[in-house]
Amino acid sequence: MLLLIGYLASKRTHTIRDYFASGKNLGFFNVAFSARATGESAWLLIGLTGMGYLVGVQALWVVLGEVVGVAGAWLFMSRRFKRLSDRYDAITVPDYLEARLRDSGHWLRLIAAGSLLIFVPIYAGAQVFATGVAFNGFLGWDHFVGAAVGFGVVMLYITQGGFTAVVWSDVFQGSLMVAGLVLLPLVALSAGGGWSEITDTLRGIDPHLLTWHGPGEAGPSSGSWDFGTIVKIIGFAAIGIGFMGSPQVFVRYISMKDEKQILPGTLTAVTWTILADSGAVFVGLFGRSLFSMNELGGNADDILPTMAMDLLPAFLSGLFIAMVLSAIMSTIDSLLVVASSAAVRDYWQKTRHPEMSDERLMSLSRRVTIALSLVAFLVGVGIMLYDRENGVFWVIIFGWSGIAATFCPTVILSLFWEGLTALGAKCAMVAGFLAVPLFKFAVPPLLVSTGHEDLAGYLADLDVLLPSFAVGFAVAISVSLMDKQGRERVRGALDDLELPPEA
Repeated sequence: MLLLIGYLASKRTHTIRDYFASGKNLGFFNVAFSARATGESAWLLIGLTGMGYLVGVQALWVVLGEVVGVAGAWLFMSRRFKRLSDRYDAITVPDYLEARLRDSGHWLRLIAAGSLLIFVPIYAGAQVFATGVAFNGFLGWDHFVGAAVGFGVVMLYITQGGFTAVVWSDVFQGSLMVAGLVLLPLVALSAGGGWSEITDTLRGIDPHLLTWHGPGEAGPSSGSWDFGTIVKIIGFAAIGIGFMGSPQVFVRYISMKDEKQILPGTLTAVTWTILADSGAVFVGLFGRSLFSMNELGGNADDILPTMAMDLLPAFLSGLFIAMVLSAIMSTIDSLLVVASSAAVRDYWQKTRHPEMSDERLMSLSRRVTIALSLVAFLVGVGIMLYDRENGVFWVIIFGWSGIAATFCPTVILSLFWEGLTALGAKCAMVAGFLAVPLFKFAVPPLLVSTGHEDLAGYLADLDVLLPSFAVGFAVAISVSLMDKQGRERVRGALDDLELPPEA
């Protein structure tokens, strides 16, 4: 199916605008499904289901955070972003930022493109690793063979069909994902004897699995609304920040054909999020009543594959294999096209060779996409060689959180605060970029060494995205307020939000 999609999409891909933004001609359904499938990776099907198994209802705070993030982006940001990006004839997020902030030196574009070229192959490499794990777990294939086959399919369809192939494949993959995550909890309910039987079993395991504060660290009787629990819940919900400015999501708004797509797109995206994300949590929660940790081999992340293989006929189990791989591939393809656009459009064309023809740019784009694919594949192989058990986690931190902390503060402020300057945005992007590894690797050991173990524990529960986002946001405002010349250049910038007379 994916290879066929790539072939059909290639017939509609003729210009650089087609390759990176589908000619700005997509309808709401394609945009909404593509944005949601891209925003979720194997983390939804493996990570969130495993979280539901471990902490129960508390994992629904993640769902709430994602719904708020997705709805906030569509309701409050997409219309402004679409209008401004059309006004500036932008086909990438760096295109938009450079025009909106009146930056003439290309450094803002280069910082944005450089951060994508660093984070995207690393994050995509984590998905390559997950592809190998999925093929190994479901079919017993060697990790490296599974990773090579799965990634080879992705590389074939995106290099030929570009962004159009990505979007069409996301619709197919996103449909699989949401259908599977709605079906499996219903099957589990039936297998477990109904709601009452399952909840009675869960109360016997740990009554706090059915509470919003979740189980306590010291055992079933200690769950409560203490400070540590509140910090952890805030960390769960903060994942929604990443949907409010990350380029791989916002390029979908650029690709919409007009603003009329926003309201139905909002309803579609929010409905998808509620069904798929809550379904993932309930897969884990209901699975807790059906399978012990020993039956999962000690790994809660195996709950969805175990349930699919044990509770469903072979054909439907096969569809769940495809669903897990779809979640992985729908993230890889979008990341690679965004990174390719950063290299070709934002660096090579805009800063070096503005005279280059579309035909040559298309050829270069395909070659760059292949090169970035190979880099991502090598990163994934490196993870498998270095730490097959745990290596994927720090890579995902550098991926999702890194891209979000780099871009989201700047994108949000650019849409709502006229005073944001190009210098403020540059400093904010660098600060957000650096804050992610600092909060993950440098700050916790420093807190422990100075006798603040409790603070280190709270930071671990909060995770890195929210504090890194806060750093970027504060830096953007502080530097912009001190940049008098920059504020003068952007004076009246948000007047571009006014509709032209002919509209």
